[in-house]
Amino acid sequence: MDSILRLILRLIVVPLGAVVAVCIGTLVVVAAHWGALDALARADPAAQEEWFFALVVAGPVLTMLFSMMAAYAFLAAAIGALVAEFFAVRSWIYHALNGGLGAWIGWALMADMRAEYADFADPKILVAAGLAGGLAYWLVAGWSAGFWKPVGRANTVPSG
Repeated sequence: MDSILRLILRLIVVPLGAVVAVCIGTLVVVAAHWGALDALARADPAAQEEWFFALVVAGPVLTMLFSMMAAYAFLAAAIGALVAEFFAVRSWIYHALNGGLGAWIGWALMADMRAEYADFADPKILVAAGLAGGLAYWLVAGWSAGFWKPVGRANTVPSG
């Protein structure tokens, strides 16, 4: 009965961890580009309304590109999370590197589309977002990975 309840808990916690990881990764990307957006807005205070309109019009296009890149990254990171669940890998280093590698794979697979946008030319920001997302995933779900291996139970060796 304990293993069934643990499996149900993992089916809830793992997707929640993925959602938190995507949100944290997105916040890192936004924070990394905030200075550039702020500099553009401060360059000509009279043109702030134009910048706002450009952001509203161009925002969905950049969001579509970022979400396609994030989908590839999410797929790669999900494979790593499944491996962690299967083998009960609970290392924060593994989950952070899994997020960083997933983000780099997503960036690499979008070579044709990212050539048009200078913001996505350098993978450092996206890999940093992946590392932060992987760490966030570990904080929510990765520290207790593996539904068949409960946290806190020591393996006892029968004496004989």
